[in-house]
Amino acid sequence: MNNILLCGVGGQGTVLASKLIAFAAMEKGLQVRTAETIGMAQRGGSVVSHVRIGSEIHSPLLAKRTADVLIAFEPAEAVRCISYLKQNGTVIVNRKAVRPVTASLQGTYADGSEMLDYLQEQAESVTILDGEAICDACGSSKVLNIVLLAAAAQSGGLNITPEELKSAIRKRLPQQFHALNLRAVDMTLQSLAENNE
Repeated sequence: MNNILLCGVGGQGTVLASKLIAFAAMEKGLQVRTAETIGMAQRGGSVVSHVRIGSEIHSPLLAKRTADVLIAFEPAEAVRCISYLKQNGTVIVNRKAVRPVTASLQGTYADGSEMLDYLQEQAESVTILDGEAICDACGSSKVLNIVLLAAAAQSGGLNITPEELKSAIRKRLPQQFHALNLRAVDMTLQSLAENNE
């Protein structure tokens, strides 16, 4: 059984990312259940997607302390959802924090570095990505979800390889977006390789 939790804010592509994971897993003949808790997503609110992959799944929702992988589109959402991560689970998190509207009005929001430090204290395996830099190199801010998926696939935690992710992109996304999204996968893998040297 693979349990994956994706978290972000509205407009970051969290739901599409969960659908690509589900499709890639189904292509391998695995059962998949997904669920989203969206709330005020269209206004920058939290979005959480649950993805469960295995041979016999009775519920789409993850219980606390059962997520093999936590894919976070920004640090505050990762901190909010860290209770879902199992003891030896993996966190894939984008470095850039999204400043909530309420914090902008009150002038009370940190840059995210404290949250990243907290995540590294709470989890054994944390990969922090400069998603913004990779997106800039790709030429679009809209591929952050693919950047995070590529890193998660490379970690082994999804039980989906980067090549299987590329296949899902080709089969599920409109053709005019293939080149951009495939480039995002390749550039993420290149960035991870350079950081590990």
